[in-house]
Amino acid sequence: MRKTLLLAAVIATAVFSACDNSNKQKADKDMTNELTMTQEWDKVFLLSDKVNHRKVTFETQYGLTLAADIYTPKDVNGKLAAIAVSGPFGAVKEQCSGLYAMRMAERGFVALAFDPSYTGESSGEPRRTASPDINTEDFMAAVDYLSGLDIVDAEKIGLIGICGWGGIALNVAAADTRVKATVASTMYDMTRVSGNGYFDGEDKEESRHAAREALSKQRMVDTKAMAGGVVDPLPADAPPFVKDYHDYYKTPRGYHARSGNSNDGWRVIGTQAYANARFLYYINEIRSAVLVMHGEKAHSRYFGEAAYKYMVEGKAEGYNTVGKPNPVPANKRLLIVPGASHCDLYDGGKGNYIPWDELGAFFRDNLK
Repeated sequence: MRKTLLLAAVIATAVFSACDNSNKQKADKDMTNELTMTQEWDKVFLLSDKVNHRKVTFETQYGLTLAADIYTPKDVNGKLAAIAVSGPFGAVKEQCSGLYAMRMAERGFVALAFDPSYTGESSGEPRRTASPDINTEDFMAAVDYLSGLDIVDAEKIGLIGICGWGGIALNVAAADTRVKATVASTMYDMTRVSGNGYFDGEDKEESRHAAREALSKQRMVDTKAMAGGVVDPLPADAPPFVKDYHDYYKTPRGYHARSGNSNDGWRVIGTQAYANARFLYYINEIRSAVLVMHGEKAHSRYFGEAAYKYMVEGKAEGYNTVGKPNPVPANKRLLIVPGASHCDLYDGGKGNYIPWDELGAFFRDNLK
């Protein structure tokens, strides 16, 4: 048996080596996507006088180039802990992910806010599409980039995922042990809502089949059709969560020209793979520190509460899988922010709801 396994390993090595040689890129530039990035300040928030800012790019293992803003504290001494930030799903780094990164830089961290693949100033065609694998890799590539910076301690890297990227951040924390601390803020589980509908109202075979049939037909009509931007003008009978989104994405508070949520949305078939996949399967095995933060009045609160419960106990409503309890539960925390809606945790809202100092303390305690 040992000889058989050894022979198989040798054959596999030879095959992959041959493939590598035959498919080797002619030049590094073949894998590089030259980006055109806006250099002037075009964020929806003002630049803090406590930080330095510059635009950077980095590569993913899928050959895509991601555009990012890096924020550093002024008067940096020695190597610092670092945080990669992204989200919400359909937003850009000029919106709340950049704000989160800047606030963390004010508190002593190197912070990187990036546009995901196919989004904003990052590369990838067609625009505004998604993949569970590619989006997970986006965060891992950000960790790669931060790990290589001279001012960063590669043993002290964390993540902040906002809204749909909160679920992606947890997925990365379960897969990448370089991540030592993670904040999932006002999170969605994009795979759960794509497959089950809101509040699991479409969690049945018939509903999923109808959705699959519609998306399959859409591929035969127009693969690049867009939909899903925040409705405008706002209907008088719009539900509270739609009003919440409109108040952020369609007003000067959060509107940005490159944001899909602020404009024509996402590709209709852009999340087709999400509906047939599931994130968070192994989050009950995350050993690093995690803070799940949600607003008391957020329509999405059930995502965060269920993810936290499953992460700690290995079971929760909305999760068909039952796993073992977390081996390291003591460093997991659920923070419900009183009075806050979903979008209040994008930028603080009128009540300045985001506990910035508390987030800073969480990372200081766990990136040391």
